[in-house]
Amino acid sequence: MTEEFLINFTPQETRVALMQQGVVQELHIERTASRGLVGNVYLGRVVRVLPGMQSAFIDIGLERTAFLHVADIWMERNNGEPPKPIEKILSEGQKLVVQVLKDPIGSKGARLSTQISIAGRLLVYLPQERHIGISQRIENEAEREQLRERLQQLVPADETGGFIIRTMAEKATEEELASDIAYLRKIWSEVKHTAATATPPTVLYQDLTLGQRVLRDLVTRETTRIVVDSRENYQKLTAFAQEYMPQLVPLLEHYTGERPLFDLHGVEDEIQKALARRVDLKSGGYLIIDQTEAMTTIDVNTGGFVGVRNFDDTIFKTNLEAAQTIARQLRLRNLGGIIIIDFIDMESEEHKAAVLAEFNKALARDHTRMSVNGFTALGLVEMTRKRTRESLAHVLCEPCPMCNGRGEVKTARTMCYEILRELLREARQFNAREYRILAAPAVVDLFLDEESQSLAMLSDFIGKPIFLQAETGYTQEQFDIVLL
Repeated sequence: MTEEFLINFTPQETRVALMQQGVVQELHIERTASRGLVGNVYLGRVVRVLPGMQSAFIDIGLERTAFLHVADIWMERNNGEPPKPIEKILSEGQKLVVQVLKDPIGSKGARLSTQISIAGRLLVYLPQERHIGISQRIENEAEREQLRERLQQLVPADETGGFIIRTMAEKATEEELASDIAYLRKIWSEVKHTAATATPPTVLYQDLTLGQRVLRDLVTRETTRIVVDSRENYQKLTAFAQEYMPQLVPLLEHYTGERPLFDLHGVEDEIQKALARRVDLKSGGYLIIDQTEAMTTIDVNTGGFVGVRNFDDTIFKTNLEAAQTIARQLRLRNLGGIIIIDFIDMESEEHKAAVLAEFNKALARDHTRMSVNGFTALGLVEMTRKRTRESLAHVLCEPCPMCNGRGEVKTARTMCYEILRELLREARQFNAREYRILAAPAVVDLFLDEESQSLAMLSDFIGKPIFLQAETGYTQEQFDIVLL
């Protein structure tokens, strides 16, 4: 299936849409103010060692300290000796070269490793290892052996590090491989030099920009063009491609049209839809997608779909369409972690197997690692999708200030009764001349109308006048009681 990339640049952010047959499949957004950290190498300082958890907190200069588990500490391969506990390896105040495995997500700090790997176009350089590994996606054994031999001949005699051959290297020439080796060794040499003289916390190496990573990691043989809407960045990407991957230069195009690139291809509309809870299916059915801290749940509903002979067929057809749409939504929204899908209940085991097969087929186009379990006893499909960066909703949105992310607010009547209770507490504690209630207009309106008798009764009970003041800037759950 042919694909193309649309790259929209502004000084504040870079946005990339992966299109297949004119439909948005993936969105990548990188903001200048908060670039992703995965792949970055830092000189950090050990802040705290936790023997009970076999982990440590490392200061790498971020708002929250980063997390390093003993399993992510690289050790020289020892001959069958048991691994050392973390308190024997690290001590507080120690300098440490670390690499970010996972961005900070939610309340969790970045996840670190001391095993450094630096990715090139064709190879990944492992400065602490000595072996040559090969991507598991290259399955042909003879081809794997041939690639290993070719690389061994190109690796300099004084090389102390190792390499992993990426899938992209299958058809690479000797010149391309040699160029990648030189590029990666140069980067590591600069990292070592800076680490020897710097004071922690210091950034030793930053991964490429999103536009450059598209060229390095995301472009495949199916890619037919890469459209860039900024002349300056088109020139930068062209120069980058000429140096490291000249075969991609013909794919780069500079878009000069008047209409914004994302508007022209319907990407802006898709972004808005990808932030909604509800996703409509062509058949009349729909999905409800809810993200929580622990997992994402997806509920499939028939809606108004009654287009086939009987209800079983209606359910089956809706579930088949939902399977394809869910696979696309997972990529589009970049949903990760545990995902629970509640397809509409099906009696037929044959229908269940067909829906699961359709779902797995649709997921095969997704490059992110995942595992899908069959239907559980409750008729749910459980799956996991590797989470390496924030979801689209977490990048573009924040919890609603009205409800603090609950998705609902207390009614105006509930707030009236809360205010009456609070007034009674205040009156028992303080002897004020009068009381003034500052609240949202909807709450004040209710006090002036249906709840006016309640307010009058309380005023009579405490023997003090109560005044109302509508505050347009207040949320429905916000109020103040002023004692005069």
